[in-house]
Amino acid sequence: MALTAPSPHAGMGATLHEDGVTFRVWAPNAEGVAITGSHDGWDSPDEMSRDGDGSAGTWSVHVPGVEPGTEYQFRVRTNGGEDVWRADPYARMMTNSVGNSIVYDPHAFDWGADDFTMPSWDDVVIYELHVGTFAADEHHRGTFDRAADRLPYLRELGVSVVQVMPPSEYAGDISWGYNPAHMFAVESSYGGPDAFKRFIKAAHEHEIAVIVDVVHNHIGPSDLDLWRFDGWSENDGGGIYFYNDWRAETPWGATRPDYGRPMVRQFLYDSAKLWLQEFRCDGLRFDATSFIRSVDGTVYEADKLIPDATEYLQALTAGLSGAQPWKLLIAEDLQNDATVTMPVDQGGLGFHAQWDAGFVHVVRDALTQLDDDNRDMNAVADGILGTGRGAAGTRVIYTESHDEVANGKTRVPEAIAPGAADSLAAKKRATLGSAAVFFSPGVPMFFQGQEMLADRYFDDSVPLDWSDLRTHYGIANLHRHMIALRRNRAGTTAGLRGPNADVIRADQEHGLIVLHRWAQGGPHDDTIVVLNFSASPVVDYRVGAPRPGRWAVRLNADSSVYDSAFSDHPVFDVETDPTPADNCAQSATLAVGAYSFVVLSLEP
Repeated sequence: MALTAPSPHAGMGATLHEDGVTFRVWAPNAEGVAITGSHDGWDSPDEMSRDGDGSAGTWSVHVPGVEPGTEYQFRVRTNGGEDVWRADPYARMMTNSVGNSIVYDPHAFDWGADDFTMPSWDDVVIYELHVGTFAADEHHRGTFDRAADRLPYLRELGVSVVQVMPPSEYAGDISWGYNPAHMFAVESSYGGPDAFKRFIKAAHEHEIAVIVDVVHNHIGPSDLDLWRFDGWSENDGGGIYFYNDWRAETPWGATRPDYGRPMVRQFLYDSAKLWLQEFRCDGLRFDATSFIRSVDGTVYEADKLIPDATEYLQALTAGLSGAQPWKLLIAEDLQNDATVTMPVDQGGLGFHAQWDAGFVHVVRDALTQLDDDNRDMNAVADGILGTGRGAAGTRVIYTESHDEVANGKTRVPEAIAPGAADSLAAKKRATLGSAAVFFSPGVPMFFQGQEMLADRYFDDSVPLDWSDLRTHYGIANLHRHMIALRRNRAGTTAGLRGPNADVIRADQEHGLIVLHRWAQGGPHDDTIVVLNFSASPVVDYRVGAPRPGRWAVRLNADSSVYDSAFSDHPVFDVETDPTPADNCAQSATLAVGAYSFVVLSLEP
């Protein structure tokens, strides 16, 4: 068959058909566009034609005989008469970030009997990982296949969700991933698209969901063929994909997409939809959304806002949730703005959850204070409850993330005891911070290695040190037990998955938080968590009980089972008596070790 220009087939980028491939690209200001590649020896470009009446700005051609694996590029003739070579903005696969686009068959991967169902959102425990360092060693960079080999460990640890830092093709081979150069292609050094699909399939087989981190607040800044793609630009700007005025500037040396252009919105929307539909990811985490809707991330200053961006985000979440409502959409907004998770029809942005800056900062501050007297228990209580920042299920809470353990910030144990991250104080307070994450109302998240007391700041060129797991196996086991309680694996702590929380007491003098969690309430539901932010253990500590009866100890974190240096502070089941306390008609006397925590729940 002869080639056909324009193509009668739909689809952007390179779309496979039985007899060949349709190529389509948006280049509204070009004088002409051609496609060339390994199929023609790179020396016989096939001319493309404008689609329809040309108003859409797209060009297409159907080329018979082209097969998966074919390398190609667009040759764009600008209105200045220059021929420029461009990678396909919709390329599903790249040889590398400055290489050629590759025709990829999105339907060829064998998913087998993948019938995985996303866990209910009250059962989500997130483990954030960076592929390049999570499954690396001193001789090999991490890849998706290497990361898949670690999934049995994560399943044993008990996590229900892994959050993968951005996997889009980026400049070079070493990066955090927040510099995407190609929005539809999987980083080639990680193994490319099929490797990511193998990882997701394996995660699902281990009953672990996968959330992927995506970047829509900027693109680039380097290895960026989108820059002045068809030769047009204004004000020394980036051309058709970007703002070409004051709205272009971002803190990352990259430029901001033009959310007001329908084709740019579609491009970004299609890239997000790709991960959820073709790759079968179970959710998306959107990076720095405050820098989408505001030039400098200040969403409370009207002159900094970008109205186009708010409309874009609302359309994005509405479209994605409308197609697959069970998939979790998370925003990293960090403005303590509850409208981020409000429904679009109520004026919100429509995300299901957002990272909670109001939690991490106050809890980390309390953990890292040198003097117990400087730990503000009321601030910690406010951070735990998240008042004014949305319902429990809309808050992703954490003490470590890629941002909190890099760029001059340290891992929690090192922040607690600089140079002595394996000290008793560091171990105790770091695990106390983990308890605040797992047992507070919110969606708990922790960063790779946190469960094994990793103490080195995050560096995308340094592998995670898995010897820490042997050194701190007991601490990792403590995290496993916390996760099991949070997910109610034994059927005795349903309240930790419930939406309800009340701080029974925030005791500044003793450095204590006594937290009540419940779903419906009653036996094996009502749960009390006692967090001791003090170097002094507590005995016979009378506190109000929300219900009468026997409260059984489900976890005593001071047990030497977790670390031989822990004190084995005696903690016992308690029976309430009719002594009023803390606005409760009954109370009980509790005990908790220094810098430790205890979890109790009501028995039948």
